[in-house]
Amino acid sequence: MQDSLHIDDHPGAQPGQRVLQLEGPLVMTTMFQFQATVRADTSRSLIIDFSNVPYVDSAGIGALVGAYVTRQNNGRSLALVGVSERIHNALKVTRVEQFFRFFDSVNAAEQASPA
Repeated sequence: MQDSLHIDDHPGAQPGQRVLQLEGPLVMTTMFQFQATVRADTSRSLIIDFSNVPYVDSAGIGALVGAYVTRQNNGRSLALVGVSERIHNALKVTRVEQFFRFFDSVNAAEQASPA
């Protein structure tokens, strides 16, 4: 049960926002569930809360970049919240960090995201 990802999906504070709260690692075995959830999302602004994500692997990073690209192409935004230093470093090392907007809290992301 250690490699399971729980995704709590709920509306954001402003219209057109969705918040995905992830709990568990975003890795090869859990990325398909993550991708399916992100693909199904039609909001203008998607906020992904990483506060309870202990780590990501290259597959998880790939899924994140895929989510970013899909949303960019459709003119929709993506924000990451509560990213740990470990995950931030993984995004840095793989040179994809610049694609993402980082916030300390869901509230901060909701205020900053254009709905």
